Amino acid sequence: MSTNPSLKFLRSLHQRKQREEQGLFLVQGRKLVNELRASSLIIDSYHATSEVAKELGLVDARIHPPHDLERMGTLEQGNEVIAVVRTPAALPPRAPHGHELVLALDGISDPGNLGTLLRIADWFGVEQVWCSLDCVEAYNPKCVQASMGSLFRSSVRYGELPLAIMDAVGANAEVYKAEASGENVFNTELKRPAVLVLGSESHGLRDAVKHGPGRSISVPRFGSAESLNVAAAAAALCMEFARRKN
Repeated sequence: MSTNPSLKFLRSLHQRKQREEQGLFLVQGRKLVNELRASSLIIDSYHATSEVAKELGLVDARIHPPHDLERMGTLEQGNEVIAVVRTPAALPPRAPHGHELVLALDGISDPGNLGTLLRIADWFGVEQVWCSLDCVEAYNPKCVQASMGSLFRSSVRYGELPLAIMDAVGANAEVYKAEASGENVFNTELKRPAVLVLGSESHGLRDAVKHGPGRSISVPRFGSAESLNVAAAAAALCMEFARRKN
């Protein structure tokens, strides 16, 4: 049994309850740690093998043997370096203004999907991502990994989605709801500032959002696939918003 005092602590951060109580989360692997270092997030500590610490110039890293790092991290492989990071202060959804586009997510439960959606938002310059209160936690290790660093650049804001949408409407923002039955997005006038709302693949938009304000839009189907997953739909719709931005 390892006597490494950091092992138990880092392993505790695999659990959401501990991440929330400690206000900390894990960033793992060389690529993501490098992305992290270029961000404004506050790093509490680095844990690495001596070789990787030297390679990355982490002079203040705590050095551990590879077998301990494998147990500290959640990756199947590649746990040569792990950063413990302070969770940013929680912010409520803010109504968009100007030419801003907000991505609003209703009940996304899969951390991989949320991470991918953050990458899509980052790619298209979406600064705010709203998450309903029951969305998966953005600092889940699988979400952090799937975001490929986009989590460090995006403003992820949790709140009551129907209320945030009503606030956006009150601030003269347009609301567009992604639904299979919606209007063909290619034939729909898209105005900004805007909120683009997407629901989970299994349940779609909940009634409070579905029957709330906004216009339903969809990506037209030309083949025989039954549906698009939420990330594919988000990418297609964000691309159309970006294409028409000017």
